[in-house]
Amino acid sequence: MPRPSAPPAASPGTLRFSVLGPLAVHRDEQALNIGPLKQRIVLAMLLGSANAPVSVDALTDAVWPEEPPRTARKNIQVYVSALRALFAEDERERPRLVHTGGGYVLRVAEDEFDLLAFRSLVRAAEGQPPGPAARLLRQALDLWQGPPLGDDLRQSPRLAEEAERLWLRHLTAYESWAEAELELGGAPLVVEGLSDLVERHPLRERLRSAWMRALSGSGRQPEALAVYDDYRQLLARELGLEPSAAMAARYRAILAGDAQVAPASPASPAAQAGRVGPSGPAGAVAPGAPAGGGAGRGKESAAEASLPPDLVDFTGHGEELRHLLDLMEDSGPGGVVLLSGPAGAGKTTLAVRAAHLLGGRFTDGRLCVSLRGADGCPRPLTDVLAELGERTGRPGFSGPGAWREWLAEHRVLVILDDVPEESAVRPLLPCGGRSRVLLTARGQLGGLAPVHRVSVPPLGTAEAVQLLAGLVGLPRVRADREAALRIVRACGGSPLAVRVSGMRLAVLRHVPLREFADRLADPEGALDELTSGDVSVRRWLDRGWEALPEECGRDAGRLAAGTGDGPFGLTEAAEALGCDERHAVRVVEALIDAGMVTSPGGEVVAHAAQYEMPHLIRLYARGAWHGAPVLTAG
Repeated sequence: MPRPSAPPAASPGTLRFSVLGPLAVHRDEQALNIGPLKQRIVLAMLLGSANAPVSVDALTDAVWPEEPPRTARKNIQVYVSALRALFAEDERERPRLVHTGGGYVLRVAEDEFDLLAFRSLVRAAEGQPPGPAARLLRQALDLWQGPPLGDDLRQSPRLAEEAERLWLRHLTAYESWAEAELELGGAPLVVEGLSDLVERHPLRERLRSAWMRALSGSGRQPEALAVYDDYRQLLARELGLEPSAAMAARYRAILAGDAQVAPASPASPAAQAGRVGPSGPAGAVAPGAPAGGGAGRGKESAAEASLPPDLVDFTGHGEELRHLLDLMEDSGPGGVVLLSGPAGAGKTTLAVRAAHLLGGRFTDGRLCVSLRGADGCPRPLTDVLAELGERTGRPGFSGPGAWREWLAEHRVLVILDDVPEESAVRPLLPCGGRSRVLLTARGQLGGLAPVHRVSVPPLGTAEAVQLLAGLVGLPRVRADREAALRIVRACGGSPLAVRVSGMRLAVLRHVPLREFADRLADPEGALDELTSGDVSVRRWLDRGWEALPEECGRDAGRLAAGTGDGPFGLTEAAEALGCDERHAVRVVEALIDAGMVTSPGGEVVAHAAQYEMPHLIRLYARGAWHGAPVLTAG
């Protein structure tokens, strides 16, 4: 990803750019004529990636989505030149619109551009108590002047998608504002606005939940209960699903006369974890930002808040997220939590989500470092320590002891992602102090102690369908509910696979869901279908497979080929492996440690135990066993 260009500082009388409504540019109070449609599309694309390069190819695709003319590149240059001339009076110290090796960059400051200001206010509200959060979110919402980018620019598919993303940001900010106001006792203030939004987004559960709470808080309990009943019937009719456990709990609490059922506060991470569907405001509180008390107020950040972005459509894993947040806020001696699960289970996404929600609790910052390189191989400890030093503003740590000493002196949240084995991470774990370390790994890392372990299961059917609908559009899912169910089941509940399916179908708009479901039903070609652009489920599984010891890969292939889909017992495993049950149990447990097999949920006697190989891993392992070169041992 290109490094953003540093934005200039705004000055009185400079330009003001708007996309939170019709695209507009003002100099002082005067609206400027920003030219014909194609030129406005170029400007909108540049503003969508403000302060970062936009390639000529991307601009061409936005302006001419079907067949660009031979003069497309020259035409883009003409539009850029016209915009430069429009901005010329504003360029005091350096050009505003420049060409770099990666493309064109439009430099704008936060107080010049409504979208940057909106994002900043939403980030500042995260982790705040209800009062400040409500004020900041209200300021953010007041920046909106209507549907983003107006109507004409949506003729460009790229800008239509950007407008939808922006509108979703508005919706999540509104939900967060409403929840904050509800904590302040402002149910009558938000109830009608929520009613209007629910009418436009009838299957968005977070809106429904807030509306139920607002009605109940306004003394309109029968209407609140009716909202739930209507939602339950709608879900059953449109998707064949039931409301989430969190939604049902709210219904029961209102029925029992408790209008103040959890979530307790939008400032409470555990409360936000209970939201099903698209997440709250994306982004993170800057390190050192106060969370509402005196602690940390005015303190300088010790570590850069270098987290991956929080997914705006984060879906599912609510129970695991609540448990994780509880552990991270009070995880006792050591302060280490491990998220484990197979490749594509959503471990890193869940860890990043928790880190964003916990921003206000870690006043010295949050950071995320991978323990594997881009090729999937474990990184040397010296490289990891060097990156940690860079992220914490130090020239580098001389060794694990120096890192642990720094960790003990600060309050930071560190995600160590994709841990290959215990020895790779053991030197980096804290020895006391208030910092917390969150590990993600495919296996259980049984040699680490004391560590709190949280298993990341597959998405439930309802959650997976909701994620798919958010990517391809609810009308498309509603038109063929059965095909949508087949798609998410073929993905085995893997968030990565569901997301890739949705991304691909969002591009292949001419492909019916039923046809895509048929493609995924073919075990020979299913993994090849799960590719969208540079995101590939097969490539993700490749990395995990190549990291396996040779004997583990051989055993996984035999187990996948010799057992049917679904759970299997020890007897079946022994037959597939060609060994006795005593040896089979050791093999199965080794595969559990490697993240290739899931263990039974309850404590049962060994001969009654049921194990399972995740569906996509089973497909991959079968293919590898039937001729892939990675399995060379006999």
